[in-house]
Amino acid sequence: MGVDLAIIFKAPRVNPINRKAQTIPALNPINTYGRVFFFSWFGFMIAFWSWYAFPPLMTLTISKDLKLSQADVSNSNIIALAATLIVRLVAGPACDRWGPRYTFAGCLLAGAVPTVLAGCVFNAKGLLALRFFIGILGGSFVPCQVWSTGFFDKNIVGTANALTGGLGNAGGGITYFVMPAIFESLVKNQHLSPHTAWRVAFVVPFILITATAIALVLLCPDTPTGKWSERHLAAEQNLEAHQVDRHEVEGQVVDIPEHQAGERKESQPDSITPPAIDMDEKANTEGKAYADREAQLGEQQMLDTAKGEVISKPTFREALPVIFSLPTLTLAGCYFCTFGAELSINSILGAYYLHKFPRLGQSESGNWAAMFGLLNVVCRPIGGFFSDFAYRRSKNLWVKKILVHSYSIINGAFLLAIGLTNPSKEATMFGLFAGMAFFLEGANGANFSLVPHVHPFANGIVSGLTGAAGNLGGIIFAIIFRYNGKDYARSIWIIGVITLAINVSLSWIRPIPRSQIGGTL
Repeated sequence: MGVDLAIIFKAPRVNPINRKAQTIPALNPINTYGRVFFFSWFGFMIAFWSWYAFPPLMTLTISKDLKLSQADVSNSNIIALAATLIVRLVAGPACDRWGPRYTFAGCLLAGAVPTVLAGCVFNAKGLLALRFFIGILGGSFVPCQVWSTGFFDKNIVGTANALTGGLGNAGGGITYFVMPAIFESLVKNQHLSPHTAWRVAFVVPFILITATAIALVLLCPDTPTGKWSERHLAAEQNLEAHQVDRHEVEGQVVDIPEHQAGERKESQPDSITPPAIDMDEKANTEGKAYADREAQLGEQQMLDTAKGEVISKPTFREALPVIFSLPTLTLAGCYFCTFGAELSINSILGAYYLHKFPRLGQSESGNWAAMFGLLNVVCRPIGGFFSDFAYRRSKNLWVKKILVHSYSIINGAFLLAIGLTNPSKEATMFGLFAGMAFFLEGANGANFSLVPHVHPFANGIVSGLTGAAGNLGGIIFAIIFRYNGKDYARSIWIIGVITLAINVSLSWIRPIPRSQIGGTL
């Protein structure tokens, strides 16, 4: 059967209970799901661009202007990750409490202010302070993924998350092209001095970040069913509208007052065809068109969806078992290795290329370093797509877990190859980094294909902890680069050893908790 390319343009098929899309209308911004998809990846891409706007200009221009030592540069890379680690830990529960849309906009606006203040930096201490607060932008990854998870169903969520994350992460590559280009244009065309030009260049990402934050708040909803505060009520009403008896499971399906639950309905056959729902009574969304696109689900599937997937307001007592469950820690450990390596390598790659191949100069070495980040556009989505495809065929979450570890172990092997050989030929060096990027970035996509299945009622907490673990890895690996100086190859093979050790040690853990509702092996 061929691939239906029309699905990227037309309105998606939806789950009748949670209203999540089961296809991705990636090129249909008129459709609600397509619009949320666009702002998820575009918002994170702009954030990532500004978050990593310093490294492309750091090696020569900024270092010379601020009189920075190699240690100052390394310290600034580390401090840029420290704030993101904190923000990601906070953003996860914030998404569960107030919703990912407002959390996303808050991260963008909070990071936009220090971005435009780049012109106020005149020494190493000022740079450290500025990069710490700009690091807030890296926290936008968590609401990006939680928002995407909230709009796309489990059959396609891995691909959706991998696409939004991959296109967003490409901002780390785009910045290597864009920031030097803006800087050189200001110097050559506007006749600004280098001292002034690099500072003015940061106004561009500030404008885009601010405009994007305002637009996603004004143009997009919190959830497919409407307001974030009413998500529990919407799931309960959808069950009733589809004549599904919520009392056939223990306790209340979702946390709403008993009098709102309605009367018991006569049980339906195990597989039913959902009737139409007039959504205009609830919110001005897509009305009766929903009914024409509803997926066919069995009654038990609807009950599991309502009980297991509706996100709860987090409490400390509820959060602890989620945080310390082995499946959650496994996701965090794998992301520690892959995204941690990506962040740290992204910070030094331009300098590594320039150190090995001086003839390239700042701009050309930056262009080659950009390829590493830009490969996210392809490699991360491939990881998510393969993960979803394997899951749809097998109906077993072990295949998603096996894919995460397989990608990660091969990535570790590439890191060892690069670090131990320290290639002296450009083609070999660039080829090895491209191969490593395929598996490293693919592992990131496969990881966040599995994340929505683990404690889905606390998706923000799981996403935040996993994302924060990636930043923790970035900090640890950046420290390794810091203390190895310009011996970049040694740092890279050390990271490879850590990656292999962690993934082998975590490979035996079940993908989800044994007693979890709403997720099955």
